[in-house]
Amino acid sequence: MTGPADHPFVRAVKPLVDAMGGEMVAPELARGDDVVLTWEGADRVAVRLPHLSDSLDHLLADLERRHGCPLAELDRKTKQSVVRILETRGAFSVRHGVETVASALGVSRFTVYNYLNRENAAKSES
Repeated sequence: MTGPADHPFVRAVKPLVDAMGGEMVAPELARGDDVVLTWEGADRVAVRLPHLSDSLDHLLADLERRHGCPLAELDRKTKQSVVRILETRGAFSVRHGVETVASALGVSRFTVYNYLNRENAAKSES
C-alpha cells in the first residue's frame, strides 16, 4: 500500500493486521466485506480480512515466528502451550483443525486430543 501507509494510525494497526493475516488497502479500493478504519474523521485504511480457511495457517505461522523455529522442533511442554493458545483462538473449530495442528507440531492427532483433554481436565479441577 502506498500513500497513506505512512500515517501514524496506519503504522499503528499494521502489526495487528499482519498478525491476523489481513491485507491493508487504500480506502477507495475497499470492497463490500473490507473493514474501513477511520481516524479523526477521515478514512485511513481498509482492511481485507483473510478467509476463515486461511486463518489457521496464519495462526500457525505467527506462532512459529514467535518461537523462532518450526513448531515441530518445540519441546513437549511448549507444544502443549501452543495447543492451549490455538484452542483459545478457536483453531479447533475449523474443519481439519486438529489434523493441521498435529502436522505442524509433528505429532499425531491422538497427541493433540490428549493435550486438549489434559487442559480441559485441569480447568475442571480448578
